[in-house]
Amino acid sequence: MSFPDPIAVFRTEAAELLEQIEAGLLDLNVNLGDKDQVDAVFRGLHTLKGSGAMFGFEALAAFTHHCETAFDRVRKGEVPATHALVTAVLEAKDHMRALVETPAGDHEAVSEVLLANLRHAVDGSGDQAASSVSAAPAKTLFKIRFSLPQNAMANGTNPLPLLDELRDLGTCRIVADRSGIPALDELVPTDLHVSWDVELLTDQPRSAIDDVFIFVMDDMELAVEEIAVAAQTPTVAAPAPVAAAASVAAEPVASATSTAAAAPAPGDAKAAKANENVRVPAEKLDELMDRVGELVIAQSRLSQLAGGSGDLTLRAVSEDVERLSGELRDTMMVLRMVPVTHLFSRFRRLVHDLANETGKRIELVTEGETTEVDKSVIERLADPLVHLVRNSCDHGLETPEDRLAAGKTEAGHIHLSARQQAGEVIITIKDDGRGINKERVRAKAESSGLIAANASLTDQELYQLIFQPGFSTASQVTNLSGRGVGMDVVKRTIDALRGTINVVSRPGEGSEISLAIPLTLAIIDGLLVRVGNGRYVIPLSAVEECLELSIEEDMRSRGRSFISLRDSLVPFLRLRDLFRTNTTPDPFQKVVVISTGSERVGLVVDQIIGDHQTVIKGMSKLHHDVATFSGATILGDGDVALILDVGHLVAEGQQQEAHLRAAG
Repeated sequence: MSFPDPIAVFRTEAAELLEQIEAGLLDLNVNLGDKDQVDAVFRGLHTLKGSGAMFGFEALAAFTHHCETAFDRVRKGEVPATHALVTAVLEAKDHMRALVETPAGDHEAVSEVLLANLRHAVDGSGDQAASSVSAAPAKTLFKIRFSLPQNAMANGTNPLPLLDELRDLGTCRIVADRSGIPALDELVPTDLHVSWDVELLTDQPRSAIDDVFIFVMDDMELAVEEIAVAAQTPTVAAPAPVAAAASVAAEPVASATSTAAAAPAPGDAKAAKANENVRVPAEKLDELMDRVGELVIAQSRLSQLAGGSGDLTLRAVSEDVERLSGELRDTMMVLRMVPVTHLFSRFRRLVHDLANETGKRIELVTEGETTEVDKSVIERLADPLVHLVRNSCDHGLETPEDRLAAGKTEAGHIHLSARQQAGEVIITIKDDGRGINKERVRAKAESSGLIAANASLTDQELYQLIFQPGFSTASQVTNLSGRGVGMDVVKRTIDALRGTINVVSRPGEGSEISLAIPLTLAIIDGLLVRVGNGRYVIPLSAVEECLELSIEEDMRSRGRSFISLRDSLVPFLRLRDLFRTNTTPDPFQKVVVISTGSERVGLVVDQIIGDHQTVIKGMSKLHHDVATFSGATILGDGDVALILDVGHLVAEGQQQEAHLRAAG
């Protein structure tokens, strides 16, 4: 049995803490008076420092201590929170990540620069900070007695850093009470039997003591007696029993009673269990999904064998396996789905940094963060969205002066949204900037030889040119853009995800780029159809309805390829002609109406076989440019069925309709 590497576990938890710290800093930057966010950032820094020291990341702990101290001063009102402080700690957070990932690296020079920036941000708050420091409160003597749970050290809690933090608060003397240590033959080495009596003379408030124990408060016993005295040297009396210490405590923070109350009652065990989380490596989920995919294929084979057999027992077993594999597949899909908030949260920091770099005021608005997408899709969408957001900030949004001159608000807005539509997720990046200059795009395309000088293009076809490799209309190269790279990366990635890109732009009002991406790249429900002698799969989420098309109706529609569907004309494609099957059509063909958004098109097939759990397999490099198909799957009899690309077929049908209407 293998156990997780504790350093790897720490790095994972540190990454989560750094994300929480960044989110708190960005929220604080919007409202500098938000004390809850100040406390949240302080707690994150405090935890990161303590965990780093526990796992031997001494450089991280030492560096984080300075940021923690700065926010401690903000919490106490000694210095105000400022945009400069937020920016300095954001930069320091990036350095903390480097200290976590490469602790043995040479980070000293960078640390010094960042700490100098931090000191400047804190000291730059003016005389207010100095006056706060000079008006320090009178010192207080705290008598503290605490004990940790018996299994504290086995669970990773080290009492020594807690004692060190108490020493940092002022003049401190500590006596360990060892009376609870059992005889040697009864001693369990991993159990903790020591409690401590502490006398602390400090100018810090009582809350500073609570902060020391903030992460172990619920499981420990703590008694604190507060005595306001003049400065003096504390002396420690003989250790008192726990009961006596509790009886003289003026304000016990946590006791055995409160700890017991915090634990769920026996009847609440189910609710407590529901709140448990298990951390699983992503590659194990991928491996499990592969196994589920193979199981689905095997189940399809079993169903086919059972269908051709008269054995009722075999059919019953086949139905049970089909039901269980379907439930397992659905459960697996839910496990792989993650909300796009994990993706969108990255762009708050990006927009903050871009605003500082460009000198623009930029506000990011997000919507639909709870929309869930397969984790593999989320991972591959990160880079394309970075390029699109950077492009909107640099090319799309104007400077504050230009916006005011155009009658707009000084701050530009970028709207990032996600929503589900059929079997796709639609991610939209919208800005209220200057829009795309069509004339400049056309001129650049003509000079680059992408289009002929007199070529007739729709706006959508023209906008798609910005995704060509090396294409850029920027007049100069900046740190953000202008080299003609980035947008072609967006196009390649979205194509690899079997997605589509739609661009809408209004001069002076802004641009909107929509990415339509399949919800999952693993297993889908499909509609299995036959065209000629071949079988194909249509994603079931895109299917609206199925109609019958007789030979007579087929002959009447030759040259027009439209069907009347509830007072509207829907174009249709004859897949038999498209695939050049050279077969005679069945007497009663079927029309499968599919859609993407508001656009619909019919697909004429010879036979609808039925629904099919489809394990998506990628196309080979030889077939990479075949746009009609998005992948392949293995059927129960071992044959391969191609999966139709719904977006491409709908676009082709709509284009055919446009040409027919123009000709008519």
